Amino acid sequence: MTKSVRQNRAKEEFDRFVADSTDELLRTGFLVTWDLTAAEDLVQESLFLVARRWHRVRTMEHPKAYARQVLVNLALDGARRRHRHRAELDVRNRAAIDDRRDEAAASALAMVEITSELIDALGSLAPRQRATLVLRYFADLSEAQVAEILGCSVGTVKSTTSRALDRLRAVLAPVRAGDFPTTADTNGDNDD
Repeated sequence: MTKSVRQNRAKEEFDRFVADSTDELLRTGFLVTWDLTAAEDLVQESLFLVARRWHRVRTMEHPKAYARQVLVNLALDGARRRHRHRAELDVRNRAAIDDRRDEAAASALAMVEITSELIDALGSLAPRQRATLVLRYFADLSEAQVAEILGCSVGTVKSTTSRALDRLRAVLAPVRAGDFPTTADTNGDNDD
């Protein structure tokens, strides 16, 4: 097989990967940052980094998981660089989604199907807490997988999850306090 044929095949595989993973990456980016524009930028930057390493990434067992890890790390690094310890959900983000009728962003909110109170409460979490909850419950990853993505220990994932859920319970106590898993419910589940 000639070099140009291999390059064309790799380009076609990457194009398919982009088509198959962009919506999921955008949803994850939006849920981690609560900013549609930032999420779009993160997806582009993540896909650029994946493209640069595509010769290795394409042979991985789970290339989407690798791309998601790149995206989450970029989001958390960006939050640290800007010294933002709290990322507040901006009402303009929801309006931008409605105004743009962006199918991917609309599906992100439709998939999550949560109340505006929960959205506001999630927006009040620190970026790392929000990322931990998104990876644990939205992406349905085990504590070990989240620890690997975030570059921390399983114990840190457990404590961050616990603190984030406690914060949500405190914020939502008058609304739906019983609708969230307890720390006992989160420990040990989905740790395949």
